[in-house]
Amino acid sequence: MMKTCKLCWGANVLLIGVVAFAAYTLILGKPAEMAEDGRTSIKMTAAEKDFVLGEMRGFLETVQAITADAAENNLEGVAETALAAGMGSTGGEPVTLIAKLPLEFKSLGMSTHQAFDDLAATATDTGDMDAVLGSLSDLMLNCTSCHASYRFDTDESGS
Repeated sequence: MMKTCKLCWGANVLLIGVVAFAAYTLILGKPAEMAEDGRTSIKMTAAEKDFVLGEMRGFLETVQAITADAAENNLEGVAETALAAGMGSTGGEPVTLIAKLPLEFKSLGMSTHQAFDDLAATATDTGDMDAVLGSLSDLMLNCTSCHASYRFDTDESGS
């Protein structure tokens, strides 16, 4: 019985170590490399690159719809559209991709989703279009800083 307990403890310690390493890798991501253009190069498969670029196009389409609603002074539309791109829209990312993304990139992505939620709250709570446009401008700083800081390079080896 004593050997069985030692074996169980050993297996548990090993399992905890594997889970901790996996969590560490998912949270911190792969170390990124500097590209020749001065941005951080994130290596991923072509399918993963398509996924990320699709997410970015979704952000851009959301911003376009928000500006259209703002031009019509439609605060309800602004809030609804912004909320659709907020934190509630996260979670469909492939785990293999998440592990490749640097922590700073993941943080920027999450703060962008949160900024859409904040924009929706500003539209709903204040009813002030100037405040909404200020929030949208702040949100767009995430977009411009991301595009200035990162690039995606295809690595078909899948590593």
